[in-house]
Amino acid sequence: MILALFVMFQYDSRLRLPSAEDLPDSDDTPVDNELQDLIPSLLKATLAMLWADRMDWFFGVDMGIYYDPEQPPIVPDGFLSLGVERIIDEDLRPSYVLWEEQQIPIFALEVISGAYRGEFTTKKNKYAEIGILYYAVYNPKRRRKPRLEVYRLVDGVYEFLSENPVWLPEIGLGIGREEATHQGLRREWLYWYDQQGQRYLTPEELAKQEQQLRKQAEAKVREVEERANKLAERLRSLGIDPDSLS
Repeated sequence: MILALFVMFQYDSRLRLPSAEDLPDSDDTPVDNELQDLIPSLLKATLAMLWADRMDWFFGVDMGIYYDPEQPPIVPDGFLSLGVERIIDEDLRPSYVLWEEQQIPIFALEVISGAYRGEFTTKKNKYAEIGILYYAVYNPKRRRKPRLEVYRLVDGVYEFLSENPVWLPEIGLGIGREEATHQGLRREWLYWYDQQGQRYLTPEELAKQEQQLRKQAEAKVREVEERANKLAERLRSLGIDPDSLS
């Protein structure tokens, strides 16, 4: 079993296992669609803002997870691991190697935008074997079934969680889908949520919000200045020097 191998790798220092630098950083399979990069990258960017003061997490995008030195990696579109170093060094992680990280990812995401690649069968089973607690599959082309399916591992089997957003207590965040604009594209995206189901704004949305607030503040300042200038003109028309009133 994969978990048994992981435990062995964890404690047997005599094994000479390959390091992350020795292993390929992905399976070289091209993405079917740009969404497979944009969606997990948006989740990662939002986490980097929400958890800016935390250094005990890592979110990988299209990165190989090595669970067995004799097997190729499994490559989710995105995954989250807690209790690990956020930054290893200036060159960052080339891949995620379980026997080095000593921590199984807590969340994995697959985005289906083209052909199926075993997201509901072989990949799902593999994530369960590895012990990843939460597994999410997003299929934007679905019309009848839920486009976002989130599962929780219970006794080695994934159980479907039907809410939207779905609260993930071990992570302290919820995940769900919602229509909004990202990089100029209006469509449905995946977002993080708080426990009350309120969506966290993305860095792009926060920047726009701050820009709007700044413009509103500048407009109010201009309005006050215009009123002050009109009052000064009125006083001058009456033969009063407004500077003498200060």
